[in-house]
Amino acid sequence: MSIFLITRPEHDDTTHYLSSWCKETIETAQERGIKVIDLNRERANKSEVESVISKVSPNFIVFNGHGSNNTVTGHNNKPIITAGENEELLKSKTVYAISCKSAKILGPKSIEAGAISYTGYDDDFIFLYEPEKISRPLQDETAKLFFEPSKLFITSLIKGSSVFESRKKTESLIRSTIIKMLGSNSDANIVKFLWWDLKHFVSHGDLEATI
Repeated sequence: MSIFLITRPEHDDTTHYLSSWCKETIETAQERGIKVIDLNRERANKSEVESVISKVSPNFIVFNGHGSNNTVTGHNNKPIITAGENEELLKSKTVYAISCKSAKILGPKSIEAGAISYTGYDDDFIFLYEPEKISRPLQDETAKLFFEPSKLFITSLIKGSSVFESRKKTESLIRSTIIKMLGSNSDANIVKFLWWDLKHFVSHGDLEATI
């Protein structure tokens, strides 16, 4: 049986949105008989992740949180995976990190350490949101434009698509949204940052892999 590990810190506005928009992917996985280990809030930390990986060896991991070129972090921005320190934990795993910049160095280093694939962003992941919806992220139509593609990537993998196929679906959704925005009187920043996220959305490793 496939095992899906997801980290969902919730210590600031960004991680609150990331966590909320990933809830549906957990439900989708469970509906398809995939075992889900949800490390939410304070449980999204290095020791919990290391413990889960050593005990059950999940084959699919999604990291939500802040990051840098060589790190993904958890609750309160504490590092979980760091290149040159513990990227070997990702050996034999398919990974998606919704985390700024981590695909630049940590992604390739993870593949060198034996990860099957690592998808993420090689620069900042940027999204816009409506401040009045901060307590109701799933009702934020602006944020939805940025998070629906990310959610689609995860659910496509859960439903059996390869990394390559999931990427194509995600990229297609972003492009169609951009075209729709260009044909309306939408905020130009939405188009600018959707294009930014698309440009910096990258995968390393075996793109034909499935979970």
